Amino acid sequence: MKTIKIFTMVLSFLALSACSRDFLDITPDGRTTLEEIFQDEKRTEAYLNRVYGSMPSYFWKYGFFDFLAPFSDEAYAYSGAALGWAAGMLTPTINPLHTPQERGKGVYHWGTFWAGIRDANVFLANVETANIPSPTNRERFRGEARLLRAFYFWELIKEYGPMPIVTEPFANDYDYTSLTRPSFDECVNFIVSECDIVLGNSNLPMRITTEAERGRFTRAVAYAIKSQALLYNASPLWNPGNDKGRWTRAAEAAKQGVDALTAQGYALVGDYSNYFLSKTDISSAPGDRETIYEVHEPQIDPVFSIINSIPSKPGMFKVGATPTQELVDSYEMQATGEPIILGYQDEEHTQPIYNPASGYDPANPYVGRDPRFYATVWYNGAAYDNIGGEIHLMETYVGGADQLLVAPLGWAFTRTGYYLRKFIDPKLQSGQPEDTRWKKYRLAELYLNLAEAENEANGPTGLAYSAVNTVRSRVHMPDLPQNLTQEQFRQRVRNERRVELAFEEQRFWDVRRWKILDQTDKLVTGMEITKEADHSFSYKRFVTEYRALWADKNLLMPIPLTDASIIPDFDLHQNPGY
Repeated sequence: MKTIKIFTMVLSFLALSACSRDFLDITPDGRTTLEEIFQDEKRTEAYLNRVYGSMPSYFWKYGFFDFLAPFSDEAYAYSGAALGWAAGMLTPTINPLHTPQERGKGVYHWGTFWAGIRDANVFLANVETANIPSPTNRERFRGEARLLRAFYFWELIKEYGPMPIVTEPFANDYDYTSLTRPSFDECVNFIVSECDIVLGNSNLPMRITTEAERGRFTRAVAYAIKSQALLYNASPLWNPGNDKGRWTRAAEAAKQGVDALTAQGYALVGDYSNYFLSKTDISSAPGDRETIYEVHEPQIDPVFSIINSIPSKPGMFKVGATPTQELVDSYEMQATGEPIILGYQDEEHTQPIYNPASGYDPANPYVGRDPRFYATVWYNGAAYDNIGGEIHLMETYVGGADQLLVAPLGWAFTRTGYYLRKFIDPKLQSGQPEDTRWKKYRLAELYLNLAEAENEANGPTGLAYSAVNTVRSRVHMPDLPQNLTQEQFRQRVRNERRVELAFEEQRFWDVRRWKILDQTDKLVTGMEITKEADHSFSYKRFVTEYRALWADKNLLMPIPLTDASIIPDFDLHQNPGY
């Protein structure tokens, strides 16, 4: 495949720079040359840290304390970014996902990822002659920069589609009119080849074992990126002909990752609920053996726990992202391992088709569900610790302390009948532990990648069953039934991803690669609960929000207009629909 060598062709302020000197010969302060930097050992390592510096904020830093979840059918949020998204305010000049915000960094993903690629290229172009006394360190630094470049490129094309492949810094006089977009498959092949090179670099550890190295990339990260990229490349969005060979490659990569990681001591943690309440412990024998990569940036903010808490908690003034009824419906019954519903009779999701085999009781909707439900969602009757020193039973019914929003009660109340439980420790007054970090990659995802890809390649084989059942058994859910067809297994695995990875920035991308936006993103619903005179409850589903961004044009983000205009091929071949 032909590699296109360019400098940051998509960053307008760089591409149109009128500097008389080669931009890549100087650092941003305009005084120290790159040659001087890479002849200094400490400055060389500092430049590698600069490459890491383009890691954007994830977690709750979309919009005003928003997760990515309310931009999908996982949650609803009453905030400017989420409301703008629902209203259809996505254009080449406006992207609600990338609105400026004071608490996050790298929110403008287009420029952020290209900047990361640029810095990685500069480092790789100079690492061979840089002042790095240790040969082991030189190869490790080279591997980290290469993997960071693959990571940024993957995050970029996942969001915007295929992009020219950048492998070297280039002078300002480069002819941008010669650039064309390769295929998504070519881009993924590049990413996979880069990951394979890193996997062959024994100077990168499989796991970080010292606190001073927290946040550095490892070979385990290469397995995660490779698996995710091949899974997306095999999915309907990028594999319209359903080439089984792509699914086979994805299955093989996921299995390779699972086998290699488990052989090195990686394993699912035993307690799903508490897993998200602290940062990974760093040692040669950690308690957290599941996390593959955790973003180094501390994610705590004193306001986060207030906003994503409940009205009866002292200090509450604005509710954050609240789970939807669609997400709640996705949690199966623990005793039977069966889905509670088989679909909806109406387009507005207010008339569910109950599954008689599940054992679900609509009059007691929150009893006997998948344990991950209780770890993710606050619901009516749930016990919340440490409210005024006592255990508080959630009251989301009309008139209750945590009730559904009724005007003019304002922002502090749920608009779906639920609150977020995941990431919140009810035993702490602050709600969220101060050392919480965002778990970008974890082993459970690789198991689910394997289950999905193996089923698509070969049907529901024993390997596919084993992978998904490993994830289910962690939370004591029954194995999937053995007699499922390929289509039935597909739906069960997709649902397994939904509940296992809820609020972890997977659903937003999954529904796009599966091309099911028209089934998932037209609206979201909630549950209105009424307390009757006999203290029983009645339940009524209602539409919380209608949404506009469900057409196929919304499968990809539009290329920002100012950057598309620089590259003729981008201008001519803007993403479909824009």
